Amino acid sequence: MSSGDLGSSAKSASAPRSAVSVLRALATVTHRGDTLPAAELGREVTVDRTALAAYAKVCGFRVADTLPATYPHVLSFPLQMELLTRSDFPFPVLGLVHVANRITVHRPVSASETLALTVRAEDLRPHDKGRQFDVVSEARVGDELVWQDWSTYLRRSGSSSSDGAGERPEPPRPSAQWRVPADIGRRYAAVSGDSNPIHLYALTARAFGFPRAIAHGMWTKARCLAALEGRLPEAYTVEVRFKLPVLLPAKVGFSSDGGAFAVHDVRTGKPHLSGTVA
Repeated sequence: MSSGDLGSSAKSASAPRSAVSVLRALATVTHRGDTLPAAELGREVTVDRTALAAYAKVCGFRVADTLPATYPHVLSFPLQMELLTRSDFPFPVLGLVHVANRITVHRPVSASETLALTVRAEDLRPHDKGRQFDVVSEARVGDELVWQDWSTYLRRSGSSSSDGAGERPEPPRPSAQWRVPADIGRRYAAVSGDSNPIHLYALTARAFGFPRAIAHGMWTKARCLAALEGRLPEAYTVEVRFKLPVLLPAKVGFSSDGGAFAVHDVRTGKPHLSGTVA
């Protein structure tokens, strides 16, 4: 998944589990179809506080009893992978492009709470570059819905008259600049279980058409929310669109203005992410 994520369990991510996820993804290369499966997958999870602290450190969050908004995404990703690698799923996993993510936090979620997670795919629809669909993940405590996540994926097909070229608006003045190290993909993989080869090394990224490894889109979103800590309400929706990949290493600018925020390349001004909090 190009900007996206191969995730972890509620326990700490393990190298064997990540390797199995990649092998399962490779096994989907022959998948073809026109309909999404109707299946909804579910499991109960508890949070490993050591794994949570490691995730917080990599993404820039303070260590706290309340889960970052992006952490249940990591907890639910094994279910997402299970869904995407089913024999009746219509698209190969590798090559899917993670183009957007929306998370709604209905209330703060404590690390001590047991979460009932569900995952389903819905809303297969046309896109000018192919087709896109949503993977919907939800977390409940008992019967209470506490968290929701919509990850939008694009399956490219054919050519498109809209190539994104043209004059770009001037990027906003950054309120902070971040040096993103070359190993951030491997560090995020270690705490999330996302071992997609495009994020690990230049050599493995080149096999998928990237000149260097790229940062995980969900790491970039998490880093933005970490920068906004202390300014977020108890209940909110945060939505992002992933733009151009962050080629590692990188120096990026973070900007925020009211409910909007963005990440762009400091040198070229190229956009990496735009988002809103409401």
